[in-house]
Amino acid sequence: MDLEKQPPKPVVPAEPGAAARVSDALRASDADRDRIADILRDALAEGRLDPEEHSERIDAVLRAKTVGELQPLIQDLPQARKAPETGAYAYGAEEQTGAAENLIAVFSSSLRKGRWRVSRRTNAFAVFGSIEIDLTQALFEQRMTVINATSIFGNVEVRVPENITLRGNGSGIFGNFEVRTLEAVEPDAPVVVVNGYSVFGNIEAKPKRGRRVVDLQDRMRKYFLG
Repeated sequence: MDLEKQPPKPVVPAEPGAAARVSDALRASDADRDRIADILRDALAEGRLDPEEHSERIDAVLRAKTVGELQPLIQDLPQARKAPETGAYAYGAEEQTGAAENLIAVFSSSLRKGRWRVSRRTNAFAVFGSIEIDLTQALFEQRMTVINATSIFGNVEVRVPENITLRGNGSGIFGNFEVRTLEAVEPDAPVVVVNGYSVFGNIEAKPKRGRRVVDLQDRMRKYFLG
């Protein structure tokens, strides 16, 4: 006997605000807490909060476990209503070739930091030495940046801004390879990929708290035009 065909069930539209509730349930990161603390600090300096209110809210920031617990602490402050900056990234034409920058430390140390133009590829090689690559104030002329790190009885550290995408692929033999991955909210934010190989050494890449790439197009214009 044929089974009666059942009519398709109507699709129930998502309840308004459901996406926001899912976001509120996310676990809060150190970067989330730092952002709220910065807003509260500015509010104290502007006289919007008195010292007692500021202290109470900072205590609540430290206790907060989810993003939803943090947002009410700044809901009555102007910064909470500011829309996040988008579309701030601007890059030149994508080039598949170009010389790589080489950083070598053999029984020595090498440091790359400050305002500098990041190469598409950077090779870092440390043997009984130390290399630090700080990208927190760097200028990204391309979206994808690859850092190839090798550490033999040495140390390679990479620091990036909090609002870019950071990925990694590597291994360690009697050593350490650690990349604290990030996924940027803006789809066109810079992407840094750290590939590494460590032998009795250390390779580490992670965000630097409180450092963010903002208004990249304006920064590049000022850098090149003065």
